Amino acid sequence: MSVLVDDNTRVVVQGITGGEGRFHTGQMIEYGTNVVAGAVPGRGGQDVDGVPVYDTVERAAREEDANASVIFVPPAFAADAILEALDSPVDLAVAITEGIPQQDMATVYGQLSESDTTLIGPNCPGIITPGEAKLGILPGNIFAEGDVGLVSRSGTLTYQVVDNLTQRGIGQTTAIGIGGDPIIGTDFVDALEHFENDPDTEAVAMCGEIGGEDEEEAARFIAEHMDTPVAGFVAGRTAPPGKRMGHAGAIVSGSGTGTAESKIQALNDAGVPVGDTPGQVADHIEEFL
Repeated sequence: MSVLVDDNTRVVVQGITGGEGRFHTGQMIEYGTNVVAGAVPGRGGQDVDGVPVYDTVERAAREEDANASVIFVPPAFAADAILEALDSPVDLAVAITEGIPQQDMATVYGQLSESDTTLIGPNCPGIITPGEAKLGILPGNIFAEGDVGLVSRSGTLTYQVVDNLTQRGIGQTTAIGIGGDPIIGTDFVDALEHFENDPDTEAVAMCGEIGGEDEEEAARFIAEHMDTPVAGFVAGRTAPPGKRMGHAGAIVSGSGTGTAESKIQALNDAGVPVGDTPGQVADHIEEFL
């Protein structure tokens, strides 16, 4: 099985006529993803490399039976694109865009509870079920079909841990890059719940980083609700307090929470082994299987 996307996923690309949208649409199609439409206001009736373009996500979903959206829209307009996806018939929206103003995302977050659509991102690499579908910018060649789920705030860590797993012959059910912004849709707990409910996911790799309390909340969820074993990694052990490191959400306030140490301790207390390096995550996963 898989989580959230599979070979039945039919994708509409918001922003398909832009440079990033066009390029990654081609990459997704080459991987085997069923991209059925694009959506760009004012561009309805055009096509991009054979993919029909509609003015709205709602019409694209209706005309092409699309059930997922991936968003490659510039930051100034991306929140509106996400809101359009949330108002449409698609079940899943994946926002790749980086740099969306947090005030805009606060508006989006306020609408999430009113929508039946699941949001992944923004500022994320996307989601992939190896051998079936990828939505986003993930390099499909490093993934392999298997029984390990992965959830990560960092795209780069996703690639490194997945490559380590694949090189050891350990494939993945689904990998989810949730994004590193302070305000996101799907969080660690959401992703972990999906993997816990997937009978084919035998173990989960979880990659976190400093800032916020999402990893601590994930640790509580693991301790209380998960039988599937989880191995972790937390980036940012040497980051100075008060300095943002890479992602907008990766900042430690100095309050004693959000540090690498507090996150590692919480995960250890929940029975999650945390690697000192990304490579050690694969060591722990290998021990589970």
